[in-house]
Amino acid sequence: MKLDIYNLAGNKTKKSVEISEAVFGIQPNEHCVYLAVKSEMASLHQGTHQSKNRSAVSGSGKKPYKQKGTGRARVGSSRNPSRVHGGTAFGPKSHSYNIRVNKKVRRLARKSVLSDKMSQGQLMVIDEFKLDLPKTKDIMNILSSLDLSSKKVTILAGDLDENVWLSARNLKNVSILQAADASAYDLLDCEIVLFDKAGIELLNNQLS
Repeated sequence: MKLDIYNLAGNKTKKSVEISEAVFGIQPNEHCVYLAVKSEMASLHQGTHQSKNRSAVSGSGKKPYKQKGTGRARVGSSRNPSRVHGGTAFGPKSHSYNIRVNKKVRRLARKSVLSDKMSQGQLMVIDEFKLDLPKTKDIMNILSSLDLSSKKVTILAGDLDENVWLSARNLKNVSILQAADASAYDLLDCEIVLFDKAGIELLNNQLS
């Protein structure tokens, strides 16, 4: 399989990049994608929420008033959940939301998303992604020349140029990261995946 390479002016060059059909041409496995994305979304939860039960809430352990003779209901503690300022019964407890997914499943999920994007023509490759100065306007001009200014784009670079990162981080519809670090969700959460040549070769070798 081959993908045409574009230059920063938005013109198709005579060059192309060879990619593996085992990575970009498989039958997508939707369930693996679901598991990988669910795991990644779950891991974003901090899981630090916690309420105070009757043993943790402040207050005396003393019996508020005597057992008999007051005409009121018997009470053993002011920290009882049924009382104002008492502890919370069955409240939230801090815990990990992480869902374990096997490495093979995560790998297949990434290949599935890439194959789906490939079949829909949502992958593009440019020769090299480097800027002399960090300018957001330059990134906007590059995306405009590629007819991507109105689309949600994920840029995957083999070796992330600092000027490119500084230029792109302020754009609402643009995400930029190293190709080796791209998860199934990163690949899925965009309309177009824009690689540089080094980035797509790196991902191709990593997943082959």
